[in-house]
Amino acid sequence: MDTTTPPPDYSLTMDQCWGLLGTEVVGRVALIVDSHPEIFPVNFVLERRTIVFRTSGGTKLWGAITGKPVAFEIDGYDANDESAWSVMARGEAGLIESQEEKDAADALLLEPWQPGEKAYYVRVAPKALTGRRFKVNRPDVWTTRLTDPRRNSFE
Repeated sequence: MDTTTPPPDYSLTMDQCWGLLGTEVVGRVALIVDSHPEIFPVNFVLERRTIVFRTSGGTKLWGAITGKPVAFEIDGYDANDESAWSVMARGEAGLIESQEEKDAADALLLEPWQPGEKAYYVRVAPKALTGRRFKVNRPDVWTTRLTDPRRNSFE
């Protein structure tokens, strides 16, 4: 007889994932470059249940137009309920070429953080969107790094 307790389900619903995506402005896009993964921070907006960011010519642009799968990830910590969370989107990226669609992203205040021209708009259309939230362990305030965000909740 199996008496073990199944682990709790910390999964987020799709709507919860979209809600968390909507609270952040910076995420990480993962691309396959020369047969290996590379991860880049990008600022982004949500537009029609897709993730949109701007870039200059280079690796992120190449990753968007090669048709290879991409992933996009954000995470965070909520000090109010002492929980951490993570959301990951997997799908395909494509170049936005329509000025109307670029204007729609700009209307959502998609403004690059890094200096320089970011003339290319990239849309990540998730085919899968998953997330999880979990309670964090209480930090040992004597040994936990001073920069650990959990400390504020418990001090």
